[in-house]
Amino acid sequence: MSGSQSISSKVATAVGLGAIIGAGIFVLSGTAIALAGTYAILAFILVGIVALLVAFQLGELGSIMPHVKGGAYSYAYKAFGSELGFITGILLYFSYATSVSVIALGFGSYLSSVLGLSAAAFAIPFAIALILVLAVINILGIRKAARVDFGLVLIKIAILAIFIVFSFAMAGRAGFSLSNFTSGLGGHGLGGIFAASVVILFAYSGFQAISTFTGRVIGGGPRAAKAIVYSVLISMVLYVLVAVSLIMLVPARSYGIAANPLSFALQSVHAPNWLFLVVNIGALIATTSATLAMLLSSSRMLYQISSDHLLPKILRSYNKRKDVAVNAVIVSAAIGIIMLFAGNLFVIASISNFGLLFSFIITSFCVVHFRRKREFAEFRAPFYPYLPMVSIVALFALMIGMPREALLLGVMLILAMIVIYYFLREYESKKVVRIRLFK
Repeated sequence: MSGSQSISSKVATAVGLGAIIGAGIFVLSGTAIALAGTYAILAFILVGIVALLVAFQLGELGSIMPHVKGGAYSYAYKAFGSELGFITGILLYFSYATSVSVIALGFGSYLSSVLGLSAAAFAIPFAIALILVLAVINILGIRKAARVDFGLVLIKIAILAIFIVFSFAMAGRAGFSLSNFTSGLGGHGLGGIFAASVVILFAYSGFQAISTFTGRVIGGGPRAAKAIVYSVLISMVLYVLVAVSLIMLVPARSYGIAANPLSFALQSVHAPNWLFLVVNIGALIATTSATLAMLLSSSRMLYQISSDHLLPKILRSYNKRKDVAVNAVIVSAAIGIIMLFAGNLFVIASISNFGLLFSFIITSFCVVHFRRKREFAEFRAPFYPYLPMVSIVALFALMIGMPREALLLGVMLILAMIVIYYFLREYESKKVVRIRLFK
């Protein structure tokens, strides 16, 4: 590893935070409250714990295989072979590429708000412009992209802190209103919590970004693993504080499915113009850094799948000096732009989440596999085997709680991947592998 390509654990944590903070806090937090009311706060905590369990396991797998670039896909490929690796990789890749669309759409909505333009007319054009610009930044190289992201993360955390302090201060001056919270309890049962959890899972998913460049982190697997865990913990605290702040400002029942919940809350309480502007700038920065991180992750995953000869050779175009897969970045940007026209935020996020849940479940099985093979890992997930078992049960529960349309679409994608894989295998006249499961 050359010094020019090295990334500190501090910067790696920032990349993880950059991928997480943005989609959740600035774009989807209002949607979660609309679906679950005040129970959205509980959903943020519960999903954060599940994400933390997965983060520990990704940390261990990254420690075992620090130089793979495909994250959960690479672990599935190494553990279970090309069939499951192909299915996991394609599903996870489209989840990442779709998340680029969701976050960029949030950017377009906030920018429209700042400029006083109609989000319905300008959100998508602004989102397209953002994706194109960030694709160029990614093509400049991972180190440049990661350092840009580190600066953006510091700024947006400071802006979130201002928003939280303002919310608590305003609630203190006006007298804390418990009705803002209790009004969001009625009519939201277990189904609402599940629906919000599905959205929130999407918001947490960015911590996987670190696992796609573990080999570039100074200190290797252990430092990268800590960066993954720290990014989830910091994000969980911020998510809960912002969710509480939003409900302090505006009753939970007033939120709807929109891409700019912080702007909505500040407008509703007639916040000072300077604060409205600062928070909107923070939202633009947050969605920019999250889009940047997800473009980075998706392109490196696509390159890795192609490097394993499961996708066409053209996607293996790789600039070693800049450590960037140029063609994969271009493809990811193109898919991100196309998915902008798939529907509203909730629809796009639901499409993305099936692949995330599937990959997280496979990740837990990968940990079990490598533990049984006694693979050496500098970092080990605690409480084995209970942690993987709890993760699998919790992830299946979230999958069952997904909207029926998204669940059906996810199953159809898996079936399509199976058909495509075996068609290509037959086309290439590959030898059939037969095993005996029982003696």
